[in-house]
Amino acid sequence: MAPSAPITPDILTIPRKDSDGQSGKINFVGLSRDQMRALLVEHGTPEKQAKMRVGQIWQWIYQWGVRDFEEMTNLSKALRSSLCEAFEVRIPEVISKQVSDDGTRKYLVRINGGHEVEVVYIPEDNRGTLCISSQVGCTLTCSFCHTGTQKLVRNLTPAEIVGQVMMARDDLGEWPEKGEHNEGEARLLSNVVLMGMGEPLYNFENVRDAMKIVMDGEGIALGRRRITLSTSGVVPEIHRTAKEIGCLLAVSFHATEDATRDKLVPINKRWNIEALLDALREYPKASNSERITFEYVMLNGVNDSDEDAHRLVKLLDGIPSKVNLIPFNEWPGAPYTRSSNNRIHAFARILMAAGYASPIRTPRGEDIMAACGQLKSATERERKSRAQIAAETGS
Repeated sequence: MAPSAPITPDILTIPRKDSDGQSGKINFVGLSRDQMRALLVEHGTPEKQAKMRVGQIWQWIYQWGVRDFEEMTNLSKALRSSLCEAFEVRIPEVISKQVSDDGTRKYLVRINGGHEVEVVYIPEDNRGTLCISSQVGCTLTCSFCHTGTQKLVRNLTPAEIVGQVMMARDDLGEWPEKGEHNEGEARLLSNVVLMGMGEPLYNFENVRDAMKIVMDGEGIALGRRRITLSTSGVVPEIHRTAKEIGCLLAVSFHATEDATRDKLVPINKRWNIEALLDALREYPKASNSERITFEYVMLNGVNDSDEDAHRLVKLLDGIPSKVNLIPFNEWPGAPYTRSSNNRIHAFARILMAAGYASPIRTPRGEDIMAACGQLKSATERERKSRAQIAAETGS
């Protein structure tokens, strides 16, 4: 598949009425500064004031989490009234929240059209990571992944992607008081990972535009090294990610031979291990990034042998990298089982002896089906029996 064409810089798409919104108003969330400025001018804001007004509105929405234009007190009363008539600040609706025994939070959120996606917040001692979704469902059908048993419905918009971050900050109570800046304070939500439902690089433009908003220093202000995009290996878009987003990169690798990876990660049939590794060798240089993270789910008797570990060492040669070893998180009808602890540790020792950091991920949120590879919207899950899920995975 050829890479999609980059957006032409001098062509600006101006959003119109949000057909999925209940109010018929244009949603400011997810718009670029240029889009917001063009809309303000179109609705009567003088050209000379528009840039300043965008900066003010941007801060209210993304720095202080304000949704009501009437609370944006450094705007004139007339402008606030005009904004209320034509625009809104709307984020996905939380349908349910589950809290794991380990503190992990899983949210089911409703987006435009009544679709649902899952979002997971993982608290740790020195940081908090939000795992967000980029698509409703997934098209990749990775055989070990529960999310992959839900067919792709559509891509998420920038508003729906940014909105997941805003929703979590709401729940964590992490917006600063209006007019204040919590600079230097430890954040409850300090990192974002695009590891939820969907393949981010099959929704590249929307993901890129959303992450630019998340990284903007006058708003949510998460640095690019606080954002990790996880891909199964959409090779043509990897270079674009380096140039146009510049965040950290993680790769769902999971196998050291094409025959095995073809079964586990079917996208490998299009871009095999050699093609993927060629693209990854250039990524740290192109993005000024740190190491690439290789995600490797440990499947009993499938990809966990000493021979696999030694092959992985050879494959990673020349790529600044670390390997996250992920104990398989089982789900109803799963065709695989988790490698034993002894096997996982033996695998890790081989990698560490070769100089590669290889932490073993502690499963989080398993009791609420929030662990890696387990995400799947609750309503979709309820529609399918265990036998149906097993049949779809070919087990």
